[in-house]
Amino acid sequence: MTLSSEHGDLGAEDLKIITLARSARARNGVAEGAAVRDETGRTYVAGTVELESLRLSALRTAVAMAVASGARSLEAAAVVSAAGEASAEDRAAVRDLGGPETPVLLAGPDGVLRAAVTAG
Repeated sequence: MTLSSEHGDLGAEDLKIITLARSARARNGVAEGAAVRDETGRTYVAGTVELESLRLSALRTAVAMAVASGARSLEAAAVVSAAGEASAEDRAAVRDLGGPETPVLLAGPDGVLRAAVTAG
């Protein structure tokens, strides 16, 4: 199923990871929320990590969680942020696990899709 309108032409599974990312951001009161979907359809959700000794974006944290859980590749990634684009570092982390064609969806805090790019 593909849904149009304010979300472009996204399928239900892509909308799901945007919703999960948005929920993580709101629930944890952090700058970003992210979610990734692996090759088996499992999702990994994370928020920004800001410790004195460790700083990770939400998307890099979600990718790390997927790797730590045994994921071998990614089907898609989503980040909810006030930023205008996904950082080069975030796209590189997605590319490392998913490959250059893996979609990276960027939504605003309201959950509306702002951009869909590839990790490459």
